[in-house]
Amino acid sequence: MHFSLIDKIDVLEPHKRIVATKSLSLAEEYLQDHFPEFPVMPGVLMVEAMAETAAWLVRQGEDFAHSMVLLKEVKNVKFGQFLQPGQTLTLTATLVSEDESTAVFKTDGSIEGQQRVRAQMVLTKYNLGDKNPGRACTDRDVIDQLRKKFKILWRDTKVGD
Repeated sequence: MHFSLIDKIDVLEPHKRIVATKSLSLAEEYLQDHFPEFPVMPGVLMVEAMAETAAWLVRQGEDFAHSMVLLKEVKNVKFGQFLQPGQTLTLTATLVSEDESTAVFKTDGSIEGQQRVRAQMVLTKYNLGDKNPGRACTDRDVIDQLRKKFKILWRDTKVGD
């Protein structure tokens, strides 16, 4: 099972901030098992959606230099009301600091301006080939796939495609 937890990137300010959206549909596979009588997006998936959003900012900002951009740490998570099918979660990640191997973010998710979740996150970034040179070709394949997905998520009309 694979989740794509954001539908599109709406705003991208390189090295600063990214805003993405997730429109929750009743067709989401995980809703069949998570409170079937009262379907809501699990909190852990809201946190993962914020991490996915932040990861796109890292990837774009460094021109996809790392194949792996993964959630390392989450602090101060606060949850508000539920996210139900038919609602759209707006996800914002603001870069606080970044170095060669990590990026720190303030993130939040809101519906129509009302905050539903927030957290501080640390993402780690690396290439598989750094520790095992034989995996460098896997890095290239992963980065190629990420670039393709990014083009689908981010439609910058100013740049044109």
